[in-house]
Amino acid sequence: MVVTAPSAGAAGAPAPAAPAVRRPRGRTGLLAAGLLVAGAALVLAAGLSIAVGARGVPLAAVWTALVAPDGSFEATVVASRVPRTLLGLLVGAALAVSGALIQGLTRNPLGDPGLLGVNAGAAASIVVLTAVAGAGVGRTPWAAVPGALLAAVVVQLVGSGGARAGRGGAGPVRLVLAGAAVSAVLGAVIQAVSLADPTVFDAYRAWVLGSLAGRDPAVVGQVLPFVAAGLVLALALARPLDALALGDEAATALGLRPGTTRVLGLVAATLLVAGAVAAAGPIGFVGLAVPHVVRGFTGPDHRWLLPYCALLGPVLVLAADVVGRVVARPGELVVGAVTAFVGAPFLVAAVRRGRVAA
Repeated sequence: MVVTAPSAGAAGAPAPAAPAVRRPRGRTGLLAAGLLVAGAALVLAAGLSIAVGARGVPLAAVWTALVAPDGSFEATVVASRVPRTLLGLLVGAALAVSGALIQGLTRNPLGDPGLLGVNAGAAASIVVLTAVAGAGVGRTPWAAVPGALLAAVVVQLVGSGGARAGRGGAGPVRLVLAGAAVSAVLGAVIQAVSLADPTVFDAYRAWVLGSLAGRDPAVVGQVLPFVAAGLVLALALARPLDALALGDEAATALGLRPGTTRVLGLVAATLLVAGAVAAAGPIGFVGLAVPHVVRGFTGPDHRWLLPYCALLGPVLVLAADVVGRVVARPGELVVGAVTAFVGAPFLVAAVRRGRVAA
């Protein structure tokens, strides 16, 4: 007698669980070791950010300033670099993880936080609030949240247009097109408001370059809740994002709701981008380059991709900040300029490689 298992569609029978993807033990061990290396690189980058600056400070004086500050000039210089380093850690992690989220949501490996209009929404919100309430209010993370969230919601609504008519939900192509349209509209709003008020224009011009220098140390505490909440939500979405990569129909068959995953993913990306953009301005290419490079090592598994991005994103931002301090002594190059120099050739190479693969 042959006993057959009940089919998935049988009445009263529970749906079969999605098969777990098991990596070979050697591969898992390699990825875990890679995380340790990434953590070591992060510690090294943070140490260089504290030790290296436009003004040279001996390493012995740096160590003394950290463990036993004596109020000397060198100790004051080193102490001023600590909040800048902490801010670079938060901004780098936020931008890299938000880029990985958006690439997963749109199934586009060349996506970044600006793709869905979140960057433009945060910038527009800051500019408008600066014009209305002054620069003190406009530069807080809370000022970036309304615009970033509104842009994400509008993109989601526009991208899902026609879903009720039976033409499917907010697919990646619709989201990208909606993000481009929203970004264009918000860009016009930013230009109109900033050009109409010289005070707003000066504040916007200093902020739009993207820099970690000259930030109030209190900004670190203001940004931390946004970044922490966004990172926790992003890590919780690792498995749903893996299922979403198979397509909406496959994700639905596995018992997931693609629409809910996209909404939660946009919320996480909004929190991350709002905190990063409000604190340091729009720093480009971090959200594009880091996930793209990491994916070449980890593969598409977001359970590994997101932690790697959280570690290596700050490495890129801090390294770019250190390079900006060194190459233009006694002045500095802003982080946004350094990442642009690095990111533009990378984008060209990535696009060319994508064409060859296609």
